[in-house]
Amino acid sequence: MSEFDLQAHLDQLAQDGFTIVPGVLPTDMCLSLRQRLIAVAQQHRREEVFYQGVSFVPGVINYEQSFAGYLADGRVLKLAEALLGPNVRISFTSAIMNEPGKQRTKWHADWPFNQNNACHISAPYPDQVMHLTALLMVSPFTEKNGGALIVPGSHRQPSNPTDPKLGIDVDAPYPNEYRIMGNEGNMLMFDSRLWHCPPANPSDQVRVALGIRYAPWWLNLEVLDPDSDYRQQLVDEAGKKENIVPRLAPRVYATLPEKVQPLYRHWLGRE
Repeated sequence: MSEFDLQAHLDQLAQDGFTIVPGVLPTDMCLSLRQRLIAVAQQHRREEVFYQGVSFVPGVINYEQSFAGYLADGRVLKLAEALLGPNVRISFTSAIMNEPGKQRTKWHADWPFNQNNACHISAPYPDQVMHLTALLMVSPFTEKNGGALIVPGSHRQPSNPTDPKLGIDVDAPYPNEYRIMGNEGNMLMFDSRLWHCPPANPSDQVRVALGIRYAPWWLNLEVLDPDSDYRQQLVDEAGKKENIVPRLAPRVYATLPEKVQPLYRHWLGRE
């Protein structure tokens, strides 16, 4: 593996809002992991999916842990800590399956920036990285299966496409949209403010990814926890919508590699 140039990745993140870290997952484990995640999704996928043609399993690490050690890849954590400071935490661990025939969906930015969600950071946004989204390519991202669409540099915009004040047609192609492609095992990392869109999957194969997000220690994640009082007060009682992240089972936490446990310690549930 070639030497990791941290500054080059940081520069690309600053300019374009994204970068790709190669070979985070070993290629020879991707096929078996795809098969296991598809099986997990058949049993545990969330019924109220965001988009038709997407199988989504929040908290997938409760059901499959073989990838856990790679979430603490030294290159990934160096990037996260350079942008978010020490004591980085994992806020989301989701399996995302784009099924064959899935159609293109909407432009958006990720939590906590989506203006349609209950607990978002109000626009205009400060020019500060506050959350990192990562897509771990368990399948290759190709032209044939859709890859991922982004708008380079959009992380520097004061708001995002779901903000009605911008007048963006979230269903339409964007003039300078860019398709992300990469080998299985690569990790796409981007500023969660970056405008992105799940494209169509016209292939006959499921496109499998792990959605991992890295958060600074100070970002309040309680609104994502279905058992927290903040969640009840700000989302449920208010009749609004927000992402749900299940707590991590203690028996699962005990099996995680020592270097991974600090990333999940805050998310530990009860038996």
